Amino acid sequence: MVEKVITLENVSLIDFLGADNQNIRQLAAAFPGSKIISRGNEIKIQGQTPVITRINEILSGLIEHYHQYGQITDRTVSEYIGAVDDEQQERIMATAPIADVIVFGAKGGVIKAKTPNQQKLVDTVMKHDLTFALGPAGTGKTYVSVALAVRALKNKEVKKIIISRPVVEAGESLGFLPGDMKEKVDPYLRPIYDALEDMIAPEKLKFYQENKIIEIAPLAYMRGRTLNNAFVLLDEAQNTTPSQLKMFLTRMGPSAKVMVNGDRSQIDLPTKQKSGLMQALDILKGVQGIGFVEMSADDVVRHKLVKEIVQAYDKFDVQQQREQANRPPREYTPRNGAPRFTRETADPARHPDARPEDDGMQDLPVNHEQQL
Repeated sequence: MVEKVITLENVSLIDFLGADNQNIRQLAAAFPGSKIISRGNEIKIQGQTPVITRINEILSGLIEHYHQYGQITDRTVSEYIGAVDDEQQERIMATAPIADVIVFGAKGGVIKAKTPNQQKLVDTVMKHDLTFALGPAGTGKTYVSVALAVRALKNKEVKKIIISRPVVEAGESLGFLPGDMKEKVDPYLRPIYDALEDMIAPEKLKFYQENKIIEIAPLAYMRGRTLNNAFVLLDEAQNTTPSQLKMFLTRMGPSAKVMVNGDRSQIDLPTKQKSGLMQALDILKGVQGIGFVEMSADDVVRHKLVKEIVQAYDKFDVQQQREQANRPPREYTPRNGAPRFTRETADPARHPDARPEDDGMQDLPVNHEQQL
């Protein structure tokens, strides 16, 4: 009797072996004259040489199938057991049910585009090296982008994934945060971690991060680097400054795939600070080779109320813009009977006594600074 040991690397054991080792039990039942034992990440095969060779071929095919599609089912095991040669195994791989599937999740779930615009985003990324994905919260920009990055890594189209976000507080001051640099910035990057944990088994994700195959870092860490042979994602780009976004875009190496995601309605920069994303959209809109995908409230895939909320805010913003555009110029009345003039044409040097008619402000005494 001959023995062979196969070591599983970068594989989620529960996804590959099945619940209660069901997939291995099914394989062992197909070869009653052999013995297949699974312990940890090792599979030990005992039996006659021809049988061991056949079992090894099946397991090799299953491992390759797992790395490409992220899951092994009872049907997959049956098909590989029934395959008589490598050509038939390749046919099984080619006919796997992956239509519209971006990637299989860590628990075997299917991750795919759920709306026409999400599918448009998938198609655009396939055709362009740089893609801007724009739209409100809940439209799946981040989730679909991370799924595309994971697929590119699994298919060996890239050697690593680099995901970044600008570290900007969303309208509130968190003050001092304890811990080292990673602990300080991780809360800002939590949505990225959540998406990756849905798509990659914990053991494999830990391996990828420890070996810098997947990097998740604040935008400031991108300065000075050349990002090549990588799928690079910049999320929440509306919170970048013009210089930051220019810095990021110019990091792009010759073999990189880059995505920039942003939401125009959620800019958390200081009031007087221009958004780098808004500027980039104006500057780059005519550049060939860049893809642009606009998401809308119809693409929201969160709770049904999120769609209603987004639409309500959009309606409010349009109404505010219309009212502002139709508002007449504010007029000023000089104190000493001088001609009336508007704020747009007012020159304080020429009209030192001018004051707004409708500001509702009363004259302050000369020594108002002491009183305040």
